[in-house]
Amino acid sequence: MRWTDTQQIAEALYDEHPDVNPLKLRFTELHAMVLELDGFDDDPEKSNEAILEAILQAWLDEL
Repeated sequence: MRWTDTQQIAEALYDEHPDVNPLKLRFTELHAMVLELDGFDDDPEKSNEAILEAILQAWLDEL
């Protein structure tokens, strides 16, 4: 997975946390959840707010 694959990241988050309401997440919580996904390491670019917003929007589209 690459960071540009926001839809794929969102699907993985939804699969791992189906009961979580993403609207109630803080960005720090979303960031931590993304970093827990297989294949991701901590990297300053991964905390980019625009990337997290795109992932959050893709996750909301999954609901």
